[in-house]
Amino acid sequence: MGNNKTTVGLVYGGKSGEHEVSLQTAFAVMNAFDYDKYELIPFYITKQGEWRKGTTLQAPLGKLDQLKLEQSREGTEAALGAIFSRLYGGEAGIDLMFPLLHGTYGEDGTIQGLFEMANIPYVGAGVLASAAGMDKAVMKKLFAQAGLPQCGYRFFTKSQWERSSFNLIMGVEDDLGYPCFVKPANLGSSVGISKARNREELEQAIELAFRYDLKVIVEEFVDAREVEVAVLGNDEPMASVPGEIISSSDYYDYAAKYTDGQSEMVIPAALDAETADRLRELALIAFQAIEGSGITRADFFIRKSDGAIFINEVNTMPGFTPYSMYPLLWRETGLGYQALLDRMIELALERYSSKQSLVFANDI
Repeated sequence: MGNNKTTVGLVYGGKSGEHEVSLQTAFAVMNAFDYDKYELIPFYITKQGEWRKGTTLQAPLGKLDQLKLEQSREGTEAALGAIFSRLYGGEAGIDLMFPLLHGTYGEDGTIQGLFEMANIPYVGAGVLASAAGMDKAVMKKLFAQAGLPQCGYRFFTKSQWERSSFNLIMGVEDDLGYPCFVKPANLGSSVGISKARNREELEQAIELAFRYDLKVIVEEFVDAREVEVAVLGNDEPMASVPGEIISSSDYYDYAAKYTDGQSEMVIPAALDAETADRLRELALIAFQAIEGSGITRADFFIRKSDGAIFINEVNTMPGFTPYSMYPLLWRETGLGYQALLDRMIELALERYSSKQSLVFANDI
């Protein structure tokens, strides 16, 4: 901080099924930073939830495995001490935190709450938006209230499934039919998602989804194009050009997103101007529906039979891997990778500054 550079704490890894995705994102972001403007302090969270704090970086780490900080002697106490230093009068060695944690404990509001308690600025969505964006059932309720068009769906908890699985199956068959998609309510990157074509596959898909979460969403199948829009901002957000995912698999699963490199991204999507404008408008409505700030990516279906648009979900911590749509959408819109990171940091500091004017004491 004393050298006029902004010190950024980069947090990645995590006790999550998307741990490896987080490492890929962190590696890509670390290599994109302008080290003439920033210095980075890496914070790695193991799969067991333990923290490791690295030394200040003036250049990116050379290999992905180095992000695990296996040589670090500074563990959870040192890591959290650095984050909370503002609260006990210590030197504020970090200007802001940049969470690159996907999935549980990362983009569900928990790490954001930690940063709020530590009174430290952080990049990305706040506690409420992160929690709402992570829980697909809550998200869908907010979308409905905002008047956003959605596909048919049902959701239920593991305890409800154990008590009345037959009735729930009948409800899915009556309301949604086959094929349908089964998802954990609180996991991203298509982890734990299955396509069910009959009752046997539906039961297997639900059991698989319950391995990852205590609440499951079942959605109707729509033969549709998959289109995504990036959103960036706080009170006055802006939306990118839409981009289309042409998946290499039956649906855009974990492998298609992160490992096989075969899915095609078409940016901008081949859409008429009216449809593209409507998608951007709906993306901003979705952003506001979850009370978003910083960044989100809104994912849509465009039904092939009639062009009807349905919102699928918003992602409050979209990936920044080499295959990731979010930075590519902004690049096509005119905002390059480094400029995007700069703007995300500016938005984090702006939000923090606006909160500092609030009064928390009750003097009445």
